[in-house]
Amino acid sequence: MKRLLPGLFAFAALSACSVLPPRESPDIYLLPQAAASAQAAAAPQPWQLRVDTPQADRLLDGSRIAVVPQPGRITVYKGARWAAPAPRLLRDRLIDALRAGGRLAGVSSDGEGLYTEYRLDSQLRAFQSEYRDGRPVAVVRLDAILVDVARNRGVATRSFLAEQPADGTAVPQVVAAFGRACDAIAAQVSAWAIDAGERDRQAAAASR
Repeated sequence: MKRLLPGLFAFAALSACSVLPPRESPDIYLLPQAAASAQAAAAPQPWQLRVDTPQADRLLDGSRIAVVPQPGRITVYKGARWAAPAPRLLRDRLIDALRAGGRLAGVSSDGEGLYTEYRLDSQLRAFQSEYRDGRPVAVVRLDAILVDVARNRGVATRSFLAEQPADGTAVPQVVAAFGRACDAIAAQVSAWAIDAGERDRQAAAASR
């Protein structure tokens, strides 16, 4: 009888495993992006900008899709994740916008280790959907600072906010709203950073 016990335990373990439900994989979402529109060709400014990954708190620093179902309460969508942490998604969207504009000699990320005259630092304050009157709204808020790398000096600072209502409550519709909000933020930050850098360069040249 003792010889049969190990086999019985093994059979029982296998039987238990066979009746467990399969573990479901979460749906992975890319950040949607609007088709780039044609822009007039212009000579790029002769300086380069590095875009660092935004800083964020623990909840926003991951790949879970955050939602605020009611004021004062934040949670995440079950069974859904971003393809990368939210700060990295936004960093890449900022880089895409800056490169598409063609107004700078070069644009790089903090992962490339290239020398640039200016650096864009930022803090991601919001990257969530918020329910308002029963409808989710994608909210993206970013505090940005443009830094003169050589002098390690802040040149300009500004806060940006984009809010885009979703077409419905389903996760894909919320994700689409996030895409529109990030496009709006990227366009605002891109124009601001380039203009602030140019003003700083002109002021430096005038003071020589």
